[in-house]
Amino acid sequence: MISRSLLLLRRITRQLWFRVVAISLFSLLALAIAPLLAPILPPDWEDRFGREAVLPVLTILASGMLAVTTFSLNVMVSAYRTASSMATPRVYRLLLEDTVTQSVLATFTGGFVYSLSAVILFRAGIYPPGSAFVVFVMTALVVMLIVLAILRWIDHLSDLGSMDHTLRLIESRSCSSLRARKETPCLGGCCLTTEPPSSASPIPASQSGFVRFVDMAALNRRAKEAGVTLYLTRLPGEFVLRGRPVAMAEGADEAFCKEASGLIDVGDVRSFEQDPTFGLTLLAETAQRALSPGVNDPGTAYEVMGRLTRLLWENLPEDSEATKSEADFPHIQLPPVTASALLKASFPPIALYAGDAPEVMDWMQTSLKALEHHPNAAMTRAAQEMRQDYFENS
Repeated sequence: MISRSLLLLRRITRQLWFRVVAISLFSLLALAIAPLLAPILPPDWEDRFGREAVLPVLTILASGMLAVTTFSLNVMVSAYRTASSMATPRVYRLLLEDTVTQSVLATFTGGFVYSLSAVILFRAGIYPPGSAFVVFVMTALVVMLIVLAILRWIDHLSDLGSMDHTLRLIESRSCSSLRARKETPCLGGCCLTTEPPSSASPIPASQSGFVRFVDMAALNRRAKEAGVTLYLTRLPGEFVLRGRPVAMAEGADEAFCKEASGLIDVGDVRSFEQDPTFGLTLLAETAQRALSPGVNDPGTAYEVMGRLTRLLWENLPEDSEATKSEADFPHIQLPPVTASALLKASFPPIALYAGDAPEVMDWMQTSLKALEHHPNAAMTRAAQEMRQDYFENS
């Protein structure tokens, strides 16, 4: 279980600007090293690879990379908007974390910063004559990296923004979230199956929004020091209003409640880190969009239900097995993520739009029948109940 500081660091590294800035700074560092390497080179290399040999290449590279970067940004924005309109608007934030797109754009921007900075340094006379050969070798390496990035970008563009790429991306992140919850039941805490004691003090939410992340390690450490038992009443992904209880603490004072509130991150939008239902919701919303009268694409709904069935079959969390003796954070208790809740986030939203599409409902019935054979008894029971509600009692 990662801490809140590591989570913030990971969120920063997933943003587009981070890679762009990192590679741009690396290119400037390479230019700063060039004068230091010049004295160790043979003198005759300076005559063969002077500034006249490298400046034209740098000039072409600077002008070309500016155009390529601008064009690639336009393509990226257009593709992401298309994907958002076909699937669900909430997938846009997920698409912005695409590592291939980030790496390619960072390489283009870094090449532009490198070449333009090198031209400025040469024109200003800051570089000594022997630095030209070092810059020439570095420029050759930069050109090779740019060519590889262009080839990678061309291959990626053939799939970028398509429905297949979007669904694969959502399923991949959903799988990671479900698998993390499966490997760490109840986020490392204990399973809470009853109501918190009435004597427990409420821990208010710091702001209105969705619970995004709970720093379980820090909360457990503080609870252990204060001799407190903490009961989470709002799971990640649930909405809470500012000042309303997000957790309860038995034996806690006001100072502890205030500190604990700061360790529960509440934001405007949901996130994947500790919310295993978010990806299922995005897939269901994609199927809803496909079944809308303006789109009328039942094939996408079939594919979505297939992915949902696969996710629930292979990566079902087992929170009910989180006992106090096995918990990593025994001072924290929270409600389990149930098989019924995962099913309700997956299939009922699709059924809402599939009333006039019997072939889609037939596919849903087939998916639920398949989940009735799940090795987890809770999933078997939940799938049977949902199938009876939609098909046998209708």
